[in-house]
Amino acid sequence: MKKILLFIGLLLPWFLSSLLPVDYNYYKTLTLPFFAPPNIFYIIAWSLTYIFITISIYQIVTKYEYKNIPKSYKTTLLINYLFNQSFQLVFFIFKNNFLGFISCLGTLISLLFLRQEVKTINEKSNKYLILYLLLIIFATILSLSIYLLNL
Repeated sequence: MKKILLFIGLLLPWFLSSLLPVDYNYYKTLTLPFFAPPNIFYIIAWSLTYIFITISIYQIVTKYEYKNIPKSYKTTLLINYLFNQSFQLVFFIFKNNFLGFISCLGTLISLLFLRQEVKTINEKSNKYLILYLLLIIFATILSLSIYLLNL
């Protein structure tokens, strides 16, 4: 039971930004690129991604005592988390397409550093970040396209 509670405790913060009251109609008013997926894609893809991120973190947290986890990993994970969570705020609440792109780009760059950190700590945990990498590459391209199409 303790392991399940730990996993849930690691998972829930990733869904924190989804609690923000956002204007999803804003997205519908934008000119979207031809490759923009339907809304259900985001719900499924990000939910799965957050579960895989949590598995990666869980494997590291349960393998090492917290104080033995490198500070560089914790810092990089925090930076990645903050960029990840900022998207909902800047895109849907502030309705700023440029900052939405910057949020995605920051998430992508910090994820590249995070994957390097994870690789040095636990190679097995790194594979759980592949979906995240693919999704954030797509999201960065999509957000740049949306920004450029709506100048």
